[in-house]
Amino acid sequence: MFIFKKLVAPLFFPISICLEVLLIGLFFLWFTRRQKIGRTIVSLGTIFLVMISHETIANVLLRPLEYKYSTITDISAFSNVKWVAVLSGGLSADPILSVTDQLSRASLIRLVEGIRIHRKLANSKLILSGGDVFSSMSEAKIMEKLAIELGTDKKKLVLESKSRDTKDQVGFIHDIIGNDKFILVTSASHMARSMALFQSKGMNPIPAPTGYHVKKIKKISPSMFFPNAKGIDKMERVVYEYLGIVWARLKGQISP
Repeated sequence: MFIFKKLVAPLFFPISICLEVLLIGLFFLWFTRRQKIGRTIVSLGTIFLVMISHETIANVLLRPLEYKYSTITDISAFSNVKWVAVLSGGLSADPILSVTDQLSRASLIRLVEGIRIHRKLANSKLILSGGDVFSSMSEAKIMEKLAIELGTDKKKLVLESKSRDTKDQVGFIHDIIGNDKFILVTSASHMARSMALFQSKGMNPIPAPTGYHVKKIKKISPSMFFPNAKGIDKMERVVYEYLGIVWARLKGQISP
């Protein structure tokens, strides 16, 4: 089921849907006499491409996900918390590269934020969570290497290297800390789904979102008025998270 989910989900990503629509339109134009239908479908695909690559539209859809929970500004308020859990966000394991280049942008930002919070909580331990999904080495192990290189005490690191997705991470982290309060570090767009999954397990996460794609205060620039790759990236993030939420609800992992 895990492999099936990973193979099917990309078919519903914005750029995939756009290409699917355009290919259908081209089929009608090149291989049938229904030229009008073909032109209509290609036109719709082109309009859809413009929409999904426009940051303004993507920001409107992504903002509710990213700002459902606030960032932690006063860490001293959580001085009694003993655990800080960082959820991995992907990697490309390659031994010829440094650990910073092997971790994805999401993993890097999450790890740095986790280390920042952990260092300000003297009695805390840092949980690094992520298995070896499509890789020869677990994401947790790569994060551990970087954390140590950045000066984190190895004795205060706890690795969870068996999980393949967020649902797995919930179960394995629960095995480590039970129902203790803990600070949960993950991308802002991923936080809503993560919180719902942990809470459904009866756990008490304190959200520490990071890696925002949408900024509340942003200077106007020409790029805001034109389609670009950032818009597609943001829109894919939106679809990925909402697909994850819908899947989790269908599987009964979180409440509707």
